[in-house]
Amino acid sequence: MTASGQDLLAAPPEHWAARLAYCQAGQFSEVQRTQRESWRGLAAALQAALHQAGGACWTVLLECDLLRLEKRIDAIILTDRAIFVIEYKHGACGFAPTDMAQAEDYALDLFDFHAASRAHPVIPLLLCSDAPDPANQWPILHGVTPVLKTNPRRLGALLRQIQAELPTPLQPLDAPAWRAAPYKPVPTIIDAARRLFDRHGVEAIASARAGAIDLSRTTEAVRDAIAAARDRGERRVVFVTGVPGAGKTLCGLNLAFGTESATGAAFLTGNAPLVAVLRGALEMDARKRQGRGPRQPRREARTVLQNVHRFLEHHVRHLAEAPAEHVVVFDEAQRAWDADQAGRDTQRRSSVLSLSEPGHMLEIMARVPGWSVIVALIGNGQEINTGEAGLAEWGAVIAASNGVWSASAAPRVLQGREAAQRLANGPVPWLSIHPALDLTLPIRSVHHAACAEWVDAVLTDRPEEARAIAVAGGLPFRLTRDLGQMRQALRSRARGLRRAGLVCSAKAKRLRAEGLGAQLHGADAEVVNWFLRHWPDVRASDALEVCATEYACQGLELDHVGLAWGGDFIRSAGEWQARRFAGTSWQTVHGADTQRHIRNTYRVLMTRARFDTILFVPPGHGEDATRPPAEADEVARYLLRCGVPALEAPLREAEDEAPALLL
Repeated sequence: MTASGQDLLAAPPEHWAARLAYCQAGQFSEVQRTQRESWRGLAAALQAALHQAGGACWTVLLECDLLRLEKRIDAIILTDRAIFVIEYKHGACGFAPTDMAQAEDYALDLFDFHAASRAHPVIPLLLCSDAPDPANQWPILHGVTPVLKTNPRRLGALLRQIQAELPTPLQPLDAPAWRAAPYKPVPTIIDAARRLFDRHGVEAIASARAGAIDLSRTTEAVRDAIAAARDRGERRVVFVTGVPGAGKTLCGLNLAFGTESATGAAFLTGNAPLVAVLRGALEMDARKRQGRGPRQPRREARTVLQNVHRFLEHHVRHLAEAPAEHVVVFDEAQRAWDADQAGRDTQRRSSVLSLSEPGHMLEIMARVPGWSVIVALIGNGQEINTGEAGLAEWGAVIAASNGVWSASAAPRVLQGREAAQRLANGPVPWLSIHPALDLTLPIRSVHHAACAEWVDAVLTDRPEEARAIAVAGGLPFRLTRDLGQMRQALRSRARGLRRAGLVCSAKAKRLRAEGLGAQLHGADAEVVNWFLRHWPDVRASDALEVCATEYACQGLELDHVGLAWGGDFIRSAGEWQARRFAGTSWQTVHGADTQRHIRNTYRVLMTRARFDTILFVPPGHGEDATRPPAEADEVARYLLRCGVPALEAPLREAEDEAPALLL
């Protein structure tokens, strides 16, 4: 709801509380009495403040819905030179850290994702109705200020003083244009899953830049392929390819939770940490925000999010049983096991599989009556394990089905550098080509579209090309040789509710000498806590104590990443050299597949961040033969040559601070 300051002052607080209640009732939401009292208190506080600050000509937005996970800002005040973001706590006697973080997070979201909020200061205010008068240190800067604390008695004076201190801009803030400007948030995978769990389609989760068009186009192409298979009684594999961070997992989750949920679609993945974290997030959200008990959300989450290995084992053991799902999404399908790996026994269970995982998947889904579709999500260049079959195995089993199965895919599936990355070696009758099935624009990296391209150049020995990309795009990577400096920088960047964390290669065994011996691998409660808890919970990622490996973080993401470079991937004779640590020394890796897996490990780790990545290259130690300084120095020099500036350089000019003013 939007009103001018003059309009807001013209009616009593009860009028505005009633208006807000009416608006919320129109969205079929129950309005509690406590909520109406809170709105009345907020309206009264704003009226007194605007009268004192001379804000009759300002614009006020109440309950501003940003359409980002149903977040609503209690109030936004637009002056000619600033954007005030107000989080109101009715009955609060103090300024809780969680409330401070919430107010700051709203302001950060506006600055990053609202096109008209980047030219003026965005000032978050925490307004607590019963708190004592606070003191604030307020630096004037372009961007988002620290959160300012206030109460209804001090709000008017605070607004007046800030307005007086800010310089008159060359172009005053235009309130109607601000309201009309697009708000395009880029959700995390966890945020997206929560929203999709509430049955909102992917189109309702707006994405920045042209990525929204790319993602919507691909989602529609998959829907069309599913509809055609349903109408014609066909069995089809739909391959969705894309660069790291382009939204493949989001596309798959949308099918499982949204458009194909009526068919009982399932999201299958061998990424156990991804399943554990998403299930945990959905259960926590159902309890906290929806007020539901944990059992039903847990059951729903387990029905939709399934471990692909257990899915296959179950249906191989029960040969007469057809899956309930007509549509399954196979996440990271290029990592499906070949026959040797699928049939290998482990310490926990004896394998019952005799074919490759793609082979078993086609046989199992062919049991579904009438029609069936496998949506195979392909992450190019992200194979990190021995025994991963690649696209070639999918092509072989489709060709061997004697016309039972056909496939749809983008041209990329025929253009892989290596044979394992190609579905076929040329046009084949069972494959139809649809360019829309390729996601080419990354949306994970919020401000920088060329991150994946830069990472590929760095890891494939093209430093000059990498530097050209970095110079043109101002990439969000920084280099440091000091672990303490990296931790300090991550903590300063992770403002509001944004999350920082450390990552490293599982094979970087000598990082323990740097104090980074604790690694996160599995899919138990530890990984759920790491991704979902917040500091001061020491189990959280932003405690910056435990590194997530490529196995724990693939498919997931952090806002700010600290990547600790290991001795498993170094520079030698002008090119990358992959190694394994055995006993007391490093051993050079000669197998092409293993070299590729270690290279891809760093590709995964370097593409986890939404905002920025700090690369920590340890200094080494002259008396430790496993950590020679010369090796580490060579890696650092190469990264600098690729255009990575030292951490001492500011990330954005918008973060430069002016001297603080006492308010």
